[in-house]
Amino acid sequence: MVTVADQAHADAAAPGRGARLLGFLRRRRLFVIALTLGAALRVITMLGYRPAMWFNDSYEYVSVALHLRPHPIRPDGYSFWLLALKPFHSFALVVFTQHVMGLATAVLIYALLRRKFGLPDWGGTLAAAPVLFDAYQIQLEQLIMSDTMFTLLIVAVITLVLWHRTMSWKVGAAIGLLMALTALTRSIGLPILAVVAVYMLIKRVGWKPILAMVTACAVPVIAYMGWFSAANGQFALTQSDGLIMYMRTAKFADCKKIKPDLQREQDLIPLCNNPSIARSPFSQLYLWWKGEGEVLHRWGADKWDRSINDTAGRFARRAILAQPGDYLSAVTGDLLRSFRWDRPVFPDALTWNQYQFDARGVSARDPVRLLKSPPSWPSYAGGTVDRDMVAYEQGRASTRVYWPWATIMERYQRFAYLPGLVLGIALLVSAAGIVARWRELGGPALLPWVAAAALVVAPAATAEFDYRYLLPAMPVAFLAAAITLRRGLRPAREKKES
Repeated sequence: MVTVADQAHADAAAPGRGARLLGFLRRRRLFVIALTLGAALRVITMLGYRPAMWFNDSYEYVSVALHLRPHPIRPDGYSFWLLALKPFHSFALVVFTQHVMGLATAVLIYALLRRKFGLPDWGGTLAAAPVLFDAYQIQLEQLIMSDTMFTLLIVAVITLVLWHRTMSWKVGAAIGLLMALTALTRSIGLPILAVVAVYMLIKRVGWKPILAMVTACAVPVIAYMGWFSAANGQFALTQSDGLIMYMRTAKFADCKKIKPDLQREQDLIPLCNNPSIARSPFSQLYLWWKGEGEVLHRWGADKWDRSINDTAGRFARRAILAQPGDYLSAVTGDLLRSFRWDRPVFPDALTWNQYQFDARGVSARDPVRLLKSPPSWPSYAGGTVDRDMVAYEQGRASTRVYWPWATIMERYQRFAYLPGLVLGIALLVSAAGIVARWRELGGPALLPWVAAAALVVAPAATAEFDYRYLLPAMPVAFLAAAITLRRGLRPAREKKES
């Protein structure tokens, strides 16, 4: 039985909860406004480009979700996500979840900076702004690609580590599981486990959380590698590492300097470039493009074969040892390209255009236009790409643009993006703070800074520069810079003895 007093008490409690919610939002009004605007841009994108946008790698992710097997080129983590969403038969739902991931990344950055480092509302909002408003970040979320998920996982790992000054084994296990998901989404995530483990050792969190983290990460990763071994005969995450390193070195490798032994190393000879053919300025030609300069087809077999991958890896190591100056020059050139103010076409127009919002030909008179149809080339160990798209969507999967939404995003992208120079400044600022606080071994900014630096350097050192590879580094670089500026660039003062 409810009395009159009980009803009056309930009525009084409801406004109290509402007032507390309004107060919570009011104290964070700048971030709430920014988050709302970021969400609105993503809604406009989904309205303008339906059901999703496509990159060349997108089709293999979908193929694996339809024909489950360990892919030789990249881990299947993102394909597992597509597989989980497969019953809905909607690429629009897939990109919706990716837009939510982008917004969640911004929320994690803001919450960590506000709650644990005491930044004001405007400071936390400014650090999260690149994720919320960068047009290329939003476009990447609209692509069927793994990068948005990878970025969220990296930021979640760093947030969880920095959030807990004292850490239990349960928190360590949660970090390990996130690291496993990161490594299975993109293999570059696995080396970051070592970065996190070293940071936790420096901060002396104790052996139990570190052991729990390593164990929780190792179990799913080893299980995946066992599955990969059963399918491909190699205990690994992929069998493309040697081929990708070959791609990195092929544009400068000179067999006159490498000097492969004609008796014992005959398998390396086919990888030597034909001196009569002009070298490509782009490393990607030597792995992905077919033509006169594409040497991997000289074996007459599948270039993703394990033996070819091993041979290509040996060739790449020999090239680096024989020509260290040329290798460093190639890496340095890509690193400098990462920090340019402008965004010139690279590595080629075809790749560059896949990162652009395109609304040409759509107008009030012709409000809908076909932008891109799936190609008909065969997918790896599956069907054909166009049939895979239709099978997943249970209908049309071609991208169509719609006026005026597509036009809004195309014009927005012309100016609303983060120049590489700004990313470089953020890394320099946080590096200065880390050096200044060397007595604290860099302080809490060390972890996001090392992660951001690794995400920038690794593609340049092992593959080739691509604008897409810079985006996961962006949020952690600004997180490190915000922590540094909050704590100051001067060394921490030693406490005086009382």
